Amino acid sequence: MNTDSMCRPSDIVPPSIVVELELTDFDADQRLLAMSGVSLVIFTSVGCASCRFAREQLPTLDLAVDRLCWIDAGNNGGVVERYQVFHLPALFVVRDGEFFGALKSRLTGTELNRAVHQALSRTAEELP
Repeated sequence: MNTDSMCRPSDIVPPSIVVELELTDFDADQRLLAMSGVSLVIFTSVGCASCRFAREQLPTLDLAVDRLCWIDAGNNGGVVERYQVFHLPALFVVRDGEFFGALKSRLTGTELNRAVHQALSRTAEELP
């Protein structure tokens, strides 16, 4: 176990307050279509510093979503192409199998919740 300068454990990961899933090219569509509730779909990559920050912070935020769905952009080119991901991390909202589009927000609880609420007020589309 590692400790910081105040002798607090620094290698213990706090528990996530939402369900987290890993999706791939092979299962993303069927799983997103089958899930009820609000899913925040996040495209990340191992070499991206902002993505590492998102992976660390998003699970600890009190977000108005039922689950976080992580997709490794480097290993899942098909779903990256369908969602037209051009930057990372890229965030999208899906509710009850319907697509509500991309989020453009800072990675804070307040701003993400505001962006999710705005996205859900749009007209739903089919998954890409």
